[in-house]
Amino acid sequence: MSDSKSRSQRREFLGGIAATAAAIGLGDLISGAQAAEPATSTEFQSWLAGIGGQYRQVYDAPSPNNGFALIWSHVFLMTAAQGYGVTESDLGVVVVLRHSAIPIAFSDNVWEKYRLGEYFKINDPATKSPALRNPFAYIKPGDMPLPEAALEKLVARGVKVAVCNTAIHHQSARMAKQLGVPHDTVKQEWLAAVLPGVQVVPSGVLAVNGAQSKGCTYCFAG
Repeated sequence: MSDSKSRSQRREFLGGIAATAAAIGLGDLISGAQAAEPATSTEFQSWLAGIGGQYRQVYDAPSPNNGFALIWSHVFLMTAAQGYGVTESDLGVVVVLRHSAIPIAFSDNVWEKYRLGEYFKINDPATKSPALRNPFAYIKPGDMPLPEAALEKLVARGVKVAVCNTAIHHQSARMAKQLGVPHDTVKQEWLAAVLPGVQVVPSGVLAVNGAQSKGCTYCFAG
């Protein structure tokens, strides 16, 4: 093909694009592209969108680890405000409770009914025996070295706490098998026991990924 013929074909092609744009309007092209994008978001995406602050960190807790995901969240809020010279509203903190850390998100009633302290190997700081209550939320004196790190206090300060639904499903299945009761009965009771302000997410690993996609630096807390 000659160079002159090739140049002529390119001019015709570009001219066709220009004519099309002129005919339907550039605004219509843009609107069409926007219309092709999904207009809806999932509950999980909406939760992620609520992560605020200029300085953000996610604490990944696959095990209870004496509540250090909560303790370090409090320490971050306190020291980052000092170090960066900002208020807590400029800080974003996410705690992800997954795998064997999920009971931190539950109210006392299921801790007692299902003996979660024994199952997850969490002792009551007062009795030194397997806990029959949640020693990380609505705590008693001596439960945690930093009382301000109690779960409900962090939630009140804007910390976003997630609990893994996949772990709830599998751990409740194991518990149900041990007790010889329907799995769905145990699972639904555990879900109903999730404390106020805690978000049930599809999985903990997804929540860790999502928090990082929103600018959170990663800290392993388990």
